Amino acid sequence: MSPRTSPVSPPITIRRAVARDAKRLTRLVRGSGAYAGRYAAAVAGYRVGPDYIEAHRVFVAVGADGQGGRVLGFYSLVLAPPELDLLFVADEAQGRGIGRLLVAHMRAEARAAGLDRVRVVSHLPAEGFYHRAGAVRTGTALASPPAVPWDRPEFEFRVAPE
Repeated sequence: MSPRTSPVSPPITIRRAVARDAKRLTRLVRGSGAYAGRYAAAVAGYRVGPDYIEAHRVFVAVGADGQGGRVLGFYSLVLAPPELDLLFVADEAQGRGIGRLLVAHMRAEARAAGLDRVRVVSHLPAEGFYHRAGAVRTGTALASPPAVPWDRPEFEFRVAPE
């Protein structure tokens, strides 16, 4: 069974990110295979700083490894306006359900915050993931060169009340 299709094996915990996670989250973003090639410039100088972690609801998926847990992925929920700003899963952990776990957690956080929907401007290679995770396509975010010189699909997660 390939690592991209194997189920989540070790227990996964989702916890609130803390300032000391900033460097690990930045490395995860910059090292993402989804941003290789023509997409590399979009994340080359990207930084997830302690200030960003403090200002938003940032959560990390951590695998049990005896070393305090390895960050396998993370997301950031911005409340005003409601947006899933970041969602990354480590390349070697993709295909194991961690992205879906993070989306389910994000929806629960959005619900707890009283939101009824959350917008996502998707990276092109992630479009299929968001569709499979239950997001509904709502439009297209136009390119904003030089940082992002391509159009991106816009999605929305609808959040049902409890």
